[in-house]
Amino acid sequence: MRRFLHAIGLLLALALPLAAQEVPAEPGAAKISVSQSAIAAEGRDRGKPRPLDITVATSRAVPFRTYFLADPPRLVVDFRDLDFRGAKPETMPGADQVPGLRWGNFREGWSRLVVELAGPYAMKNALQSAENGASALHLRIEPVKDKDFVVRPDALAALWDLPQSTVPPAKPRAATEASTRPLRIAIDPGHGGIDPGAQVGAISEAAVMLGFTRELTEVLQASGFEVIPTRIDDSFVPLERRMTKARAAGADLFLSFHADALPAGQAAGATIYIWNSDANDRAADELASRHDRDDILSGVDLTGTDDEVAQVLMDLARTENHPRSESFAKMLAAELSQQGFDMHRRPVRGAAFSVLKSPDIPSVLIELGFLTDASDRANLFDPDWRGRMSQSIARAIGIWSKDEAKRAELLRK
Repeated sequence: MRRFLHAIGLLLALALPLAAQEVPAEPGAAKISVSQSAIAAEGRDRGKPRPLDITVATSRAVPFRTYFLADPPRLVVDFRDLDFRGAKPETMPGADQVPGLRWGNFREGWSRLVVELAGPYAMKNALQSAENGASALHLRIEPVKDKDFVVRPDALAALWDLPQSTVPPAKPRAATEASTRPLRIAIDPGHGGIDPGAQVGAISEAAVMLGFTRELTEVLQASGFEVIPTRIDDSFVPLERRMTKARAAGADLFLSFHADALPAGQAAGATIYIWNSDANDRAADELASRHDRDDILSGVDLTGTDDEVAQVLMDLARTENHPRSESFAKMLAAELSQQGFDMHRRPVRGAAFSVLKSPDIPSVLIELGFLTDASDRANLFDPDWRGRMSQSIARAIGIWSKDEAKRAELLRK
């Protein structure tokens, strides 16, 4: 089994991108002028896609490239050295002419604008003009039939900006000989950057989870654990890169934190999810669809990238690690229940969240509560509640790590 897991590690090192650093703005980067930018639809609104004129005004000319993605239809525009920070897409004139509009810094030196479309389109014109030092990119896109909708030829092309790993990832802790290093916990605040997650008024899931995980990190470090954050600021990190970052650092456990939104009365209380591609739960399906959809809307579409052989190997590795994920989920649920936290009536559930797909790291997604529930929302803003939750998570990790150590000892025998 050790040789098998090592083979899986090598396979994943070749198949997945190396963890990227957080995304800072480049010094001297151009700025977007939101007030001078616009989206204009041609003709009367008859409920069908209309030709669109999109203008992106910037403080100076910058290199750019455009392409389309499907499911849902999107126009993606990548810019070199353009800083979107501080600019809100909803304030751009004409933003309501399209189903969705997002932008933000994407990787070092590059930013991305994503325009969700009402149907298939084609690029008619793309022209960048400059005057008195300022610049404007003018895009003209027009509706086309499905057969004429030209998108990127494959999903891997959308990963152009993710460098490939050149070294094998660290082995999972349980597959190594006795180790004295601290347990490594990957902490993943859901969403971020151009993907704010669930929103209730001025409250965004991404910001709330970032704040909570910062407090949790302090508690875990004080408890002797090593923490690997998938993001440390309000930046966008694709789902696959979050897992890759944890893998490259040799994480022993991956914890993703969320506080979603569902229709009133549909969900409340803490819920713990483990991977289950066959789960049949309407609420879980709705949440999984939103999580993956948000990642796709950012311009990274990973649909169909799995090689058949790689998929079989990863499924086998996942079979080995799934009981470890389930074990932690049950221990955490028991700890939270014992400490008096409000839990969903089924506290441990299965769901097809992509962030839980890692085959070689025990992974759990924790819904701390739902922003749409008044009681849950109040808890998330209560320092005492957050402190007790962090301590409970740390205790559950400690109990699980002792169980893992016994398991590893049995494997060595």
